[in-house]
Amino acid sequence: MRFHHPYKINLGAALLAGCFFIGACENSQQQLNELTSRRIGVEEGKGIRINYSVGGKTKAILTAPVMLRYQDTVPYIEFTKTIHADFYDDSLTIESKLDALYGRYMETESKVFLRDSVRLFNRNGDTLYCDELYWDRNRPGREFYTDKPVRIRTKTHIIDGIGLEAPQDFSGWNIYHPKGFLKVPASEFPQ
Repeated sequence: MRFHHPYKINLGAALLAGCFFIGACENSQQQLNELTSRRIGVEEGKGIRINYSVGGKTKAILTAPVMLRYQDTVPYIEFTKTIHADFYDDSLTIESKLDALYGRYMETESKVFLRDSVRLFNRNGDTLYCDELYWDRNRPGREFYTDKPVRIRTKTHIIDGIGLEAPQDFSGWNIYHPKGFLKVPASEFPQ
């Protein structure tokens, strides 16, 4: 006489079903990363114009065709399709202008990282060319700085070097490591 225990049948069925579910649930590492990665919010703006003011006085107007604002643990703003800024003195006269192909504003640091064809010029026509530049409002008198190669063109000189500090009006500058100084007649510069 054969005696069957119902718990053995139930245990066997549970093991067989468990093996089926374990074998059926297979995800690639990429799929797991996508499912578990944190989704950050992104706000997009087009035709952007931002007025920076201090004490009710306009200090800069920033324009960009596209702005992306990321709501991450450390929020930041990207200007991916060029950025332009006009800097003003107290009488609302433009004292310097800035152009770059890319900008990233770190909100918590009040600092802008600029890269790709960065150009800064003042009302005298002195122009800074570089690939990377920081604009930090927390450094009065030396808001612009970089440790990368720079070139400054004045009406009569071309100055090359590595690294720079300059005030926001770009009225003067300090090149950390000057590499070259070339005197050029003003007639050789394009107007």
